[in-house]
Amino acid sequence: MTRSRPLRSLRFLLTTATLFPVQHALAQTGQSAPEASVTNVQKAKTKKTPVTTDATTPEKGRVAFDSESARQTVTDDVQSGEEHIMVNAHLDEKRASLQPDTGATTYRFTRQDIERIPGGDNAPLNQVLLQAPGVAQDSYGQIHVRGDHNEVQFRLDGVMLPEGMSVFGQALMTRFAHSMSLTTGALPSEYGFLQAGVVDITTKNGSADAGGNASVYGGARDYFLPSLQYGGHAGKWDYFATADFVHNRVGIENPTPDFNAIHDLSNQYHFLGHLRYTADENTRVSFTAGVSNAQYQLPNNPGQQTQFANPDYTSSALGQRLNGTVDSSSLNERQKEITDFGILSLQKDMGQVSLQTSAIVRYSSLGYSPDVLGELVYNGLAQRAQRSVFSSGNQTDLTWHANSQHTVRFGFQAYVERTIAKSDSAVFLQDGIDANGDPSFSDQIASIHDGTGRTGWYYGLYAQDEWKPVRNLTINYGLRFDGVDQYTHSKQVSPRVNLVYTPWRGGTFHAGYSRYFTPPPFEIVGGTQLNRFEGTSGAPETVLNTTVKAERDHYFDAGFAQDILPGWHASFDAYVKLARNLIDEGQFGSPIILSGFNYRRGQVNGYEFATDYTRGAFTVYGNFAWSRAIGKDITSAQWNFDPDDLAYIRQHWIHLDHDQRWTASAGASYAFFHKTGHPLRLSATMLYGSGLRADGATPNGASVPKYATFNFAAVQAFKDLFHIPFLKRTELRLDVINLFDKAYEIRSGSGIGVGAPQYGLRRTILTGISQRF
Repeated sequence: MTRSRPLRSLRFLLTTATLFPVQHALAQTGQSAPEASVTNVQKAKTKKTPVTTDATTPEKGRVAFDSESARQTVTDDVQSGEEHIMVNAHLDEKRASLQPDTGATTYRFTRQDIERIPGGDNAPLNQVLLQAPGVAQDSYGQIHVRGDHNEVQFRLDGVMLPEGMSVFGQALMTRFAHSMSLTTGALPSEYGFLQAGVVDITTKNGSADAGGNASVYGGARDYFLPSLQYGGHAGKWDYFATADFVHNRVGIENPTPDFNAIHDLSNQYHFLGHLRYTADENTRVSFTAGVSNAQYQLPNNPGQQTQFANPDYTSSALGQRLNGTVDSSSLNERQKEITDFGILSLQKDMGQVSLQTSAIVRYSSLGYSPDVLGELVYNGLAQRAQRSVFSSGNQTDLTWHANSQHTVRFGFQAYVERTIAKSDSAVFLQDGIDANGDPSFSDQIASIHDGTGRTGWYYGLYAQDEWKPVRNLTINYGLRFDGVDQYTHSKQVSPRVNLVYTPWRGGTFHAGYSRYFTPPPFEIVGGTQLNRFEGTSGAPETVLNTTVKAERDHYFDAGFAQDILPGWHASFDAYVKLARNLIDEGQFGSPIILSGFNYRRGQVNGYEFATDYTRGAFTVYGNFAWSRAIGKDITSAQWNFDPDDLAYIRQHWIHLDHDQRWTASAGASYAFFHKTGHPLRLSATMLYGSGLRADGATPNGASVPKYATFNFAAVQAFKDLFHIPFLKRTELRLDVINLFDKAYEIRSGSGIGVGAPQYGLRRTILTGISQRF
């Protein structure tokens, strides 16, 4: 893993970004890809050692192929293949220059980095991102970047995907990625809307990932994951497709520390297709489509106390009439999540001006099916809920290389969204007041239907200038204008400026300020009509329901990175965010649907340290981060909260529920026999957390216990195991998740917006075989 340094040649960026995936890097640079990886490749060639990359690169008029991946075979049409690769490399360079990360902090995962992580392509995407500094683990597969809640933007080949409804499932799988990066800090003007972190996935394609790969992976807890991928190119076309199916009994975190969860079956399938037509050396049209469909059982927590236990519903007429159970270990709650998306892009290079414009569509839905009797007995409310959101829009980015000192960029994003929310609720009717003054309820059931539909849009325009007044200094300054017209209506002009200074070889200082505007996610803003629940067991204690507002931030970031020795790099970064109407999300009630709300004021600050060392077949890295996220005065969606909590938070700062003071990750990998046709790679990763928040003497006043978990992987490769001409590299893998079987708590079930306890996965042994062809 290496930290990037500023590029001295745009041509190096071309070769690096497309042909040699960059090493796992923490970067504060003025460009989108590091020069360090090119240097490492050149050194490797000088030493006559194998270059194990996952793409091809031109060398002295020939095409040098990836000896490890073995994804292409030299044929009589090598000249046309080389030309196709070089044209796509040229266009990839131009695409990368449209969206630089000048002054921001970027952590990069190359294809090799992904393969070293236990599980490799089979690992969930969040488990890969947890190896970056400042990323904290949460339940339901969520991550928090630099103390923010879910404000993570996902891009495919530089194009932003609108937010979806997924809670448990991850619509984007690790196997989609040829490489990817996580960019944080004071972002330049081209990044808007979700700004805690930008995950940009360079998707696999027919040029860099030619050939096929079939694999079967599985093991403990009924884990079964077959997958297939194939890519190639013919003439001006290249294509790639990958699909997988996931079946296991660990779909959602266990609410108990037991080795196996009760009622936790999951079935998921995913698909990604990529088709490109390269009309000429300056024009390319591409289409990317993806599908994710996932069904989950919600795991049960035995021994829970019922809140509505009179009369005895098990033997009553009501119990016989309703579907469900009063035993908390036998509930049958289920959730289904669907996400489909498509991106059609046109890219054009016109010399000093380059352009990419993309049309984007995304449909996402979530459906929850309750255990009616059980939820009535335990919660007084059983709700069948369905939400969906359809988004369509356009993203256009343009770069003008005015002269050697100024590179001007401008563009816009605009999205129209239609969201629909429906619910059918069963509740008990209130029949009086008991001796303590609390409402009492009969066993009479009322059905309440609630439904809303709304269309809205949000948009952003930006312009910025990357100015190089002197050789070692880059200043990137610009303005961004954003607006939202959905449940809330607001606009903002946001200035941004970043400075990058390289005073000596291998050393980089950066500092920046960004004004942020974050619209509330349309799909998580509730339109519930609270008056319909008056006089029932579903009535909230607070009837105030102010609309969720857009968040406005002042963000400051500064840091330093240094090459200490060849192959050894280190960096330090510090940040402060001052927020008004800070957006947070919580899970309230049985349907696992996140709902948004605001703190009137918010503060997030922290620092990060990262270091990595690579020498030959050995790689090691380590990161740690300290963070504090606090908020004061909940000013929207108040009906979800306890009145006493609202009164306390109105006058006092509290920790946000996702605040984790210390987060750390580390990993190491070594490839034995790497110069032979049968290398053996051993790797391990570590994850540490000081614990997310839980209720104490005050809301979110305590934290769950700290934990550290370790994962291990062994991958044995064979160049020609079966001695069949069309079969190439074979890999056998063994992965052990939570190597020391640490029982650890992610959530305690208490805290603002926390619905249930969750524990991390206990020791899980998985094996697999993959065959390239």
